[in-house]
Amino acid sequence: MHEKKNPNKPLIVYYIIALVVVMLLNALLFPQIERYSVKQVEYSEFLTMLDEGQIKAVQIEDTQIAFTPVEQIKDGKATYYTTNRVTADDKIVERLLDAGVQFGQVVPEEMSPIIEFLLTWVLPLVIFYALGSFMFRKMSQRVGGNSMSFGKSNAKVYVEAQTGKTFDDVAGEDEAKDALKEIVDFLHDPQKYRDIGARLPKGALLVGPPGTGKTLLAKAVAGEAKVPFFSISGSEFVEMFVGMGAARVRDLFKQAGEKAPCIVFIDEIDAIGKRRDNGGMGGNDEREQTLNQLLTEMDGFDAGKGVVILAATNRPEILDKALLRPGRFDRRIPVELPDLAGREAILRVHSREVKTEENIDYKQIARATSGCSGAELANIINEAAIAAVKDNRKAVTQRDLEEAIETVIAGYQRKNAVVSPRDKLTVSYHEIGHALVAAKLKNAAPVQKITIIPRTSGALGYTMQVDEEERLLMTREQILDKITTFCGGRAAEALIFGRITSGASNDIEQATKLARAMITRLGMSDTFGMMALETQSGQYLSGDANLVCSDQTAARIDVEVKQIIAECYDRAAQILADNKEKLHELAKVLLEKETITGIEFMAILAPNQLPSSTEESAEMSNTEKPADDHGVPAVQ
Repeated sequence: MHEKKNPNKPLIVYYIIALVVVMLLNALLFPQIERYSVKQVEYSEFLTMLDEGQIKAVQIEDTQIAFTPVEQIKDGKATYYTTNRVTADDKIVERLLDAGVQFGQVVPEEMSPIIEFLLTWVLPLVIFYALGSFMFRKMSQRVGGNSMSFGKSNAKVYVEAQTGKTFDDVAGEDEAKDALKEIVDFLHDPQKYRDIGARLPKGALLVGPPGTGKTLLAKAVAGEAKVPFFSISGSEFVEMFVGMGAARVRDLFKQAGEKAPCIVFIDEIDAIGKRRDNGGMGGNDEREQTLNQLLTEMDGFDAGKGVVILAATNRPEILDKALLRPGRFDRRIPVELPDLAGREAILRVHSREVKTEENIDYKQIARATSGCSGAELANIINEAAIAAVKDNRKAVTQRDLEEAIETVIAGYQRKNAVVSPRDKLTVSYHEIGHALVAAKLKNAAPVQKITIIPRTSGALGYTMQVDEEERLLMTREQILDKITTFCGGRAAEALIFGRITSGASNDIEQATKLARAMITRLGMSDTFGMMALETQSGQYLSGDANLVCSDQTAARIDVEVKQIIAECYDRAAQILADNKEKLHELAKVLLEKETITGIEFMAILAPNQLPSSTEESAEMSNTEKPADDHGVPAVQ
């Protein structure tokens, strides 16, 4: 292991030079300033001054008498007098007492040379050093990191299994764990791979939406392998000083080589791994230098030492291709949103440290949280625990978890919100319009809950649905039924009140998005067929789509989108017109109760179609899902 140099050594040299310069100037150029003077006088003169009252204080010793005159300060310095003591004069003490002279220490004691040197030379330098160090620390905090250690990386090092995580703490990502277990096995027993000629992948790139557990997986790999774990964010490489990022990359890989076998984890690697282009200043900007250094270090790194580079990103599409080629990041491991079984496993993992009732049905909660990431599921468990504490309960109940789903998705209830009776009636018909249309469509998910209680997300009410089974694919008929359900709220307003409101804004947005996707990306248009008309960027983040067609084609797309929505709207309006009496009856019940379950809704709409099995009824009442396919409620 290489000996580390002391980064503060240059500062100490400067302090020594400053000390020598100050000492030379003080000794050669500046004269010593005397603080006081001592004057020797005859004993007779001492007696004369005593008789004239010119003595203020005396200090009697065996052979001499030191005394202070009344007028002591002359020319800015103190003057003291001494005289030889006449031992034959026995009455001198009485004469001093009669004159009112004070007895005590007169001439100040001389300071020890060592103490004087410490106070006059060393102490100022110590103060100077402390102030300098304080200012350097403050400067480093302002510019980020240690300003005097430009080449040092800020990686956090977890030795052995200090991450505290293993694969048992990761649920819902079985495929990703299987891919990473091979790396752990290689770190445990690299010889069996070398015997057959296999080499360890230099790097593995974890890609997926936010909150799916990419960082947790990296920590679990280090915990399972029981090797040092270096953790650093990509943004920590790039700072205000040009060249600092490249130096930190070099230092990071140097430390990793010294502690091999180990794992280096770079979170949000897109901060430094962004695709290179001609946008920089001559192609020599700080970010590009950092990326070039990272490419060089990974290319010349010996994977046989047992150093594994893990990285995580939400934007793999913007990474430089040189970073993704084999020999650098050999593996790309997707960490996707969990499926039904994965969500159930995640809920059980996060509820280990939470006191819950024994009858919690995690499968039903998992079905109600389709599209949620692991972080969102952890938040749901935490919100349920908080709700239980607020109600002074010792354990989390099924109802707490159901309410937590609504809290995470739609926000908290606005219990003190003032809604006028007219608006409340409009919202009631609007929500029943959604539910009634959904109940009459063949491919729509069953209604599980309808409420007109405002939420902090801005929703004045919403209708929640849940699919009876996990859907990975959607047919054209299912998408059209979903769009028709979105149109149900606006159609109910127009049918009952003869007017429309702004309450359907989110419905319109969701319906338009689905109709456009049918034409441009899903190939469900008779006009364009299987023709891709747009590309999607930011798959794991924004999901923005960009049209790749002419203006004339874009105009035709708009016409067809409008036609699809219009047909679905007419279909929803017809369903509501055919069931107008039920619409009135259900809206009245919802207006009175403010919240009704799917069982109550179906009991009024179709009493003969209620589930005969008690288990099916419980399953429906305990299962809730927002109207759209991403776990976000349609604000209606």
